[in-house]
Amino acid sequence: MQADVKSDAPGAVATGLTLAELPFGFEAVLDRLDLPEDVARRLMELGFVPGHAVAAAHSAPGGDPRVFRVDGSEIALRRETAARIHVRTSPRP
Repeated sequence: MQADVKSDAPGAVATGLTLAELPFGFEAVLDRLDLPEDVARRLMELGFVPGHAVAAAHSAPGGDPRVFRVDGSEIALRRETAARIHVRTSPRP
């Protein structure tokens, strides 16, 4: 079973990005987690909740894992996990 948790954040624009594709230093809004239910639940406990902002921080040498800032914390995710978390970028004013 997979958890497909989705947000309809106002003002967000769908871009088809995943966290794995989010460039360093950019911020986006979490859209959905396309992960097994237990993994999605654990990530949500850590702050990866649809509708919340997430920023791409640094990565380990070689690029995996990558670190993301969410809900005041820095969380490292493997690329295979980050590739299944979908985000939206906010339009710039």
